[in-house]
Amino acid sequence: MSPTLTAWRKPPPVLRLPTDEVHVWRASLSQTQKNLEFCRETLAEDERERAARFHFERDRHHFIAARGILRQLLGHYLNVEPHRPSFKYTFYGKPFLASDNSGAELRFNVSHAGELALYAFSRRRELGVDIEKIRPDIEHQSIASRFFSEQEIAALGKLPVKQQQQAFFLCWTRKEAYIKGIGEGLSLPLHTFDVSLAPGEPAVLLAVRGRRREAERWTLRDLQPGAGYEAALVAEGSDWHLKCWQWS
Repeated sequence: MSPTLTAWRKPPPVLRLPTDEVHVWRASLSQTQKNLEFCRETLAEDERERAARFHFERDRHHFIAARGILRQLLGHYLNVEPHRPSFKYTFYGKPFLASDNSGAELRFNVSHAGELALYAFSRRRELGVDIEKIRPDIEHQSIASRFFSEQEIAALGKLPVKQQQQAFFLCWTRKEAYIKGIGEGLSLPLHTFDVSLAPGEPAVLLAVRGRRREAERWTLRDLQPGAGYEAALVAEGSDWHLKCWQWS
């Protein structure tokens, strides 16, 4: 069974997020100077200070764009100005909306790599998203042996050599999306749960050791953000539909 290609559509004029939908936005982090200035104006003071600490201009601009676009999207969903949302963080660093935003039901997660960012949104269901830029020079076998589960290492080794690099990134993004979804960071070691990884097969959370029926709680989906990237999304439950929008 081949996964359905992600269709990144233009959003409708009126944006709604029902409880049975998960929205993922794709955005370029290479913005014009005018757009960067607008994004910067929406940032909170601590975000501007963080941006100023980046040594390289490219990294600073990407951070400003990533946070500015997030704020604009939150503004759309909350019906507030982009500078209004404020954030708190869990013990493991997962951001969430502060209670004064009147958006306690809204969940979001962000990931960026290279020139692209992905933003995932839902109501009353936790979720996680991860995007990775494919690096041909990465020693995927060495990294897999350190971080993947025994089952995943075995599955990776059974694939044709020409498929192993893609399978590595499929596995990595799915695992990262899951640990971001549960909000526990690397306090949950990557080798303690299994995901599918064979190219062309559905994304599935197969098992989480020590957490009976945990795998049934989540649904994994692959995303195709563009050539040279892999990405994955995880969200609670199975009673939801995915809609993918292109930010412009």
